[in-house]
Amino acid sequence: MSAAPWLSVVVPVFNEELNLPVLFGRLYPVLDGLGRPYEVIFTNDGSSDRSFELLKARHAERPDVTRVIDFNANYGQHMAIMAAFERVRGEVVVTLDADLQNPPEEIPKLLTLIDAGHDYVGGYRLHRHDSLFRTLASKVINGVRRRTTNIEMTDQGCMLRAYRRPVIDAIVRSGAINTFIPALAYSFSGNPAEVGVGHAERHAGVSNYSFYKLVRLNFDLITGFSLAPLQVFTMFALCCSVGSLALVVVLAYRRLFLGAEAEGIFTLFGIVFFLLSVAMVGIGLIGEYVGRTYQVVRARQQYHVREVLESRKAPGG
Repeated sequence: MSAAPWLSVVVPVFNEELNLPVLFGRLYPVLDGLGRPYEVIFTNDGSSDRSFELLKARHAERPDVTRVIDFNANYGQHMAIMAAFERVRGEVVVTLDADLQNPPEEIPKLLTLIDAGHDYVGGYRLHRHDSLFRTLASKVINGVRRRTTNIEMTDQGCMLRAYRRPVIDAIVRSGAINTFIPALAYSFSGNPAEVGVGHAERHAGVSNYSFYKLVRLNFDLITGFSLAPLQVFTMFALCCSVGSLALVVVLAYRRLFLGAEAEGIFTLFGIVFFLLSVAMVGIGLIGEYVGRTYQVVRARQQYHVREVLESRKAPGG
């Protein structure tokens, strides 16, 4: 590279061979038009299609501005982004999905706010082109997150975001494993902002986020930034205990003054099964927090890079 990049664009890739040619044709002209030095870092997250071959070809065509990180397996979007964050050279970092639902042409909107002095700019999708189920689920999840954490985001599902380098460095130093990156960035930001960005239907293929993955993502978000789930469960368990005690008193009264009742056995069974289910939920919730702690303290390598394609010429050289 002839100069150290001012902008680093991070793009995680998993089975996107149908979208990559179109992405290349739209992303690079936008970045060339900025008039600032940049780099694009693609992380191939263990794709099983021809995504890596297309990324290799793109690197061969534009080695001065293209870098490719190749994972040996699929480690998830979070790790794909973190691997790129650990290697970015730019003073400003933009994250972008490869499916073209967030148009690359919207990147200048974010950079305008970065130039205005903000250190973190989140995008929120205008006129979403998602299914009714995903749109409603997103609204519910956003509402739960607002009430259980101090993270203020209009649209936590939008990948198009811009960060100043100090925020990125703080994320990398945190050693976060499962934490939702935009929320973590918000906690490190001193002057965050948001801007509406366009949204389109996925250009090709199907979403790699299943319903289970979406639930896990948002569960990680809530448990990673709040003790509210534990506190709510404690209050619920306390109410159950009071109710159970009251029911035991009622049953004891009926036993002593009204005589034995066969149906009372089934009532007790119902109480026991309910309390057991409450206890199991509590154990699972506590286990989630303990498991997150265990993942951090064991300090095991979270991903393995098989290959990195980049220019051997040092930035600024």
